[in-house]
Formats: sequence, C-alpha cells, structure tokens
Amino acid sequence: MDCTFSTAEGKFNYRVGAIIRNGNKILMARNPNESREFYYSVGGRVMLGETAEAAILRELKEETGLCCEIERLAAIHENFFVDGKGIPFHEISLFFLIKISGELSAIQNGHHTDGGPSGEFLEWLDVSGRAEKVVYPDFFMTTDFSKERGVLHFVTREI
Repeated sequence: MDCTFSTAEGKFNYRVGAIIRNGNKILMARNPNESREFYYSVGGRVMLGETAEAAILRELKEETGLCCEIERLAAIHENFFVDGKGIPFHEISLFFLIKISGELSAIQNGHHTDGGPSGEFLEWLDVSGRAEKVVYPDFFMTTDFSKERGVLHFVTREI
C-alpha cells in the first residue's frame, strides 16, 4: 500500500525521486498520455513500512530495469499543488543522488519504463536547455546536486 491518503481537504503523498546526472544531462520521465507535455523525476510513491532508500532502489529497478546505487540524500521537497483533476495535494518528496554507471548512462531516450510503448518513457534532458521543457520539480534544472554538500530543502506553493 502506497503512503498516500485522501482527506476532505485534499490528498497527501509521500514519494521518492532519483537525481541521475550524466555530464550536462539529467534523466527524467514523461507520460505521453498526459494532456500537456511535462517531465518529472524517475521515482514514485513509498509503500507503507518501506524505507525511502528501499523505495527509490525499487522504483529505479522498475523504471530502468537496473540495480542502482545511492550516493546520498540530496533534497527534501515540500510541494503544495492542485492536480489536473482539481484536487489539492500536499506532497513530501525525498530526492536521492544516484551514482551514474555505464548501464545508466547507456539508457537511450525513449526507454519505456513499463516495457511497452503505451506508458512512461525516459529521456535525457540537457540542463542548459531548461527553457525548452517543462520540468517538475523545476529545481532539477537549476541545481547542480553534485556540487552541493548538504541536504537541500525546497518548498513549492502553487496553492
């Protein structure tokens, strides 16, 4: 069971995300079935009783097919937004810097996370081209996590 629940006021979500950089590029996901084009971090919801570290390694295996290695916790993001259905969300996300491996760097743009062409796919985005794409969270394109030493804290309020 995912650590997400609904209340009369909206929805709470606990998720993890991966920061996978290869030079000037960052690996992001996109769902072509969405009504508008945007990119988001590889990752997903934490399951009840699961550690954040175990959750991100599980999500990476599901979405890339690879066993990955965590370098460190890099950021905490408190995100307040309204989804496409008009539901207010309060989301807490932990983002982990992932060690780049030869297998990770070899992932090709268009790699499908579900094994088929109908769902999410992965794409390497050039961080210098940040004005060209809509990316969530937007600090992915402006922060060089490899140069930061501590855990960064971001708060985004869209509501």
